[in-house]
Amino acid sequence: MGSIRDKCGVFGVYGVERASEYVYLGLHYLQHRGQESCGMVSFSKRKHYYHYGMGLVREVFSPSILSELKGDMAIGHCRYSTQGASNIENSQPVFGEIESGSIAISHNGEIFNSSQLRKELRKKGCIFKGDSDTEVVLHLLANSKKDTLKERIKDVFGRLKPSFSILIMSREGLYAIRDSRGIRPLVIGHLKSGYVAASETVALDIIGAEYIRDVEPGEAVFINTEGIQSFRFTEKKTPLRCIFEYIYFARPDSFLFGDNITVSEVRKEFGKSLFKKYPVEADVVIPVPDSSIYAALGFSSASGIPFDFGIVRSHYIGRTFIEPTQVLRDIKVKRKFNTNRSVVSGKRVVVVEDSIVRGTTLKKVVSMLKEAGAKEVHVRVSAPPYRYSCYLGIDTANTDSLIANGKSVDEVRDFIKADTLGYLDKETLLQNKYIKGEFCTYCFDGIRIIK
Repeated sequence: MGSIRDKCGVFGVYGVERASEYVYLGLHYLQHRGQESCGMVSFSKRKHYYHYGMGLVREVFSPSILSELKGDMAIGHCRYSTQGASNIENSQPVFGEIESGSIAISHNGEIFNSSQLRKELRKKGCIFKGDSDTEVVLHLLANSKKDTLKERIKDVFGRLKPSFSILIMSREGLYAIRDSRGIRPLVIGHLKSGYVAASETVALDIIGAEYIRDVEPGEAVFINTEGIQSFRFTEKKTPLRCIFEYIYFARPDSFLFGDNITVSEVRKEFGKSLFKKYPVEADVVIPVPDSSIYAALGFSSASGIPFDFGIVRSHYIGRTFIEPTQVLRDIKVKRKFNTNRSVVSGKRVVVVEDSIVRGTTLKKVVSMLKEAGAKEVHVRVSAPPYRYSCYLGIDTANTDSLIANGKSVDEVRDFIKADTLGYLDKETLLQNKYIKGEFCTYCFDGIRIIK
């Protein structure tokens, strides 16, 4: 993979005293979306304040640091990066002074045509300190010939190809902007006298904010002292949501894409469908915690096989899927999971996993279960084979590293050393009664809709 691909969490607050403390809490509830670095920029009437750091939100922001981030509006960001790009230079929000004033930008996703735009900007003499797409947005806004920030956003964002959910803060207010296809989630809420914008609804819950609505695809929502205003920067297109948000990334207690049920119910339904497609006789159903818990509950409900926790996860270790190198992933698998021998010893075990990307984690899990005395280990996956590296913002390194690329289901089963292996197929996945609309499924079928 030759470019940065971010799958991150963004959070912003406008019109609330000690805004930085609310942003801190919101980022904490979005920590699952990125664990390598985080940052925050706040604005008061006269100046801006900022702080960045490598690591988790609770490690980067102390009470004393938050007290220095003054002002009644602030935006924050938690991120992870891909190979070689885990550094402070790529931390966000990106801050800059442009002709229309100071701005800070937080971005979730990947701008598909950012490489082309970066080349054009370099020819104009623009200098980049990092290699994130967000700097491209900053330079485009700075180079726009329009007078106001609103006009510059209309001018610039019509040129950007998905995916992006972006927050832009200026002294005049807060912009929440979503790409023309709505690939990444972005919501707005009401808090006391002010407003909130966030990647997921759970970040509203922690601060007691009331959900208002999702930002529409191709829409920019502007929040200032007059309330909420809206304008479009591109024509309406059919939404194309990321299916992996439902499978893995979003928290189970979030409402995604305007749904009236939480992600947990969607995942239970995946699990029920998985049993119908690949039934098995077994003694216990266990998840690979935490993202597979609800799919395993659904599998257990449909099959009648008891659910239990045969694998215990240490919550002090980050998500292995979004670690930057294979060496770190391998070490953390050993530290992250432990078997509950009383649950699995002498039993036929069904392990439910949300997806198999590289296969190395699950191979170790299967080995651990057999070492703990499991008689049989049957793996069931609540997603189709992950064959293609996402081109719209999920870090799965290059396609060659994906276990299902070029391998049959039987070959994957042999690699992870399971007794049986069953994947939920794409058609059944999309027939889930709780999800609606069209979805990007490139990672499963290799069909690019964004070109």
